[in-house]
Amino acid sequence: MRVTFLAHSGFFLELETACLLFDWWKGELPPLPADRPLLVFASHRHEDHFNPAIFSLAEGGRDVRFLLGKDIRLTERNRTRWNLSDDAAGRCLCLGGGETVSPVPGVTVETLPSTDEGVAFVVSLEGKTLFHAGDLNWWHWEGEDKAWNRNMEVNFKRYCEPLRGRHIDLAMFPVDPRLGEDGFRGPRYFLELTDTVRLLPMHQWEQFSFTRDFLAACPAFAGQVLPVERNGQCFTL
Repeated sequence: MRVTFLAHSGFFLELETACLLFDWWKGELPPLPADRPLLVFASHRHEDHFNPAIFSLAEGGRDVRFLLGKDIRLTERNRTRWNLSDDAAGRCLCLGGGETVSPVPGVTVETLPSTDEGVAFVVSLEGKTLFHAGDLNWWHWEGEDKAWNRNMEVNFKRYCEPLRGRHIDLAMFPVDPRLGEDGFRGPRYFLELTDTVRLLPMHQWEQFSFTRDFLAACPAFAGQVLPVERNGQCFTL
């Protein structure tokens, strides 16, 4: 599996039977293989996760499916704004939390609710399980009311519960420096809850050194977390 970190929370994964594109809104795409399906995921409508330009990937006869958080609404107005053709719209699945679909043979996609908007994705194919969190995270903000932060903790743990003990070959998960040391809460809990082989940090606002801070505070995860150092970085797993 070849993984390209595009930018922010955007990743492009090349596997033998399909290619997966997650939350691409900026960053240069590598060449897209034409010999296998392309599954395009957009977890929610925030502009740092969703760019309507993704729908242009359906042009040229490519076998594309779009899996969208349900807050990305395909209203008539939005379809006009996004120049979304009837053909591309027919390739879209709008998903809420707790759904399971098979967009192409051999691929299963499960969704979890998010603590922000939209969904997180669990994708199973070729005997592998992949996870992209979108904005599902333990968002603990220093300036927020204690009750708000407590409610966030409860919801995060509740939404992640279906992943307890689950084997995940690759997770893409927020390690957000804006939260300071509270940004360690989400990834630490996730790695303790799941059987994750590799985790790629995301949502770092290009402050990639924050991963080193996380690993200094949580050295037990050094064998699982692969630091991202630059946009466009490639990993072979």
